[in-house]
Amino acid sequence: MSKQLQFKLVLLGESAVGKSSLVLRFVKDQFDDYRESTIGAAFLTQTVTLDDGTVVKFEIWDTAGQERYKSLAPMYYRNANCAVVVYDITQSASLEKARNWIRELQRQADPSIIIALCGNKSDLAARRQVSQEEAQKYAEEEGLMWAETSAKTGEGVSEIFTAIAKKLPTTAAPSSRAGAGGRTGAAGGRSGVDLNRQQNAVSTNEPCNC
Repeated sequence: MSKQLQFKLVLLGESAVGKSSLVLRFVKDQFDDYRESTIGAAFLTQTVTLDDGTVVKFEIWDTAGQERYKSLAPMYYRNANCAVVVYDITQSASLEKARNWIRELQRQADPSIIIALCGNKSDLAARRQVSQEEAQKYAEEEGLMWAETSAKTGEGVSEIFTAIAKKLPTTAAPSSRAGAGGRTGAAGGRSGVDLNRQQNAVSTNEPCNC
C-alpha cells in the first residue's frame, strides 16, 4: 500500500490577488471570472501523488485578504506545514503586502514551515508591475520557493503545489488529524499524518473530516 500523508496548507495574500481562484484551479480545475471575496476562510482538500507513489493530501485553508479579517489569520497558519503567499503581478502593492505576510510567518509560524511566494495572473503579463527578477531575488534572499501562476489558464498551478509536496517530509509521526485551526504532527510541527494508520478508525459509511 502506498504511503499517504496529510499536511496543512494555508493561502495568504491581499484581497483580489486570486487566492481562491488558485485553489479552485488546483482542486477542481475550474476558473470563475466572477468569484466573490472569501469571508473568513474556505476549506478544501486535494491530493498530489509523488514519483515514489507517496500520496500527499493537502488540507487547504484559503484565507480572506480583506484587512478586517487579518486578525483571524494566525488561527489558520498556526501549526501549518506550508504556506502559499500570493501576490498579483499587475499590482506592485500586492507584493509589498506579501512581504508583510512572509515577515509575519517568519516571526510567528512554525519555524520549519515551507513558504512559497506565488505571483498570480501571469496571463496578464502585458500589465505586469512586478518583474520576475525582483520577486525571484526576494524569494532567494528569504529562502522561499517562488513561481508564477495563472489561475485563469492553469499555467504553473499544479506545478507549485507539487513542488511544495516534494519538499515536505515523507516520514510521518503518529498524530490525530489536523482540524479547523488544528494541529498537524505530534508537536504541531511539520510531520505529516500517516492516513494509512488511521483508516481503521474511519467508517467507510460516514463522511471523513480528514
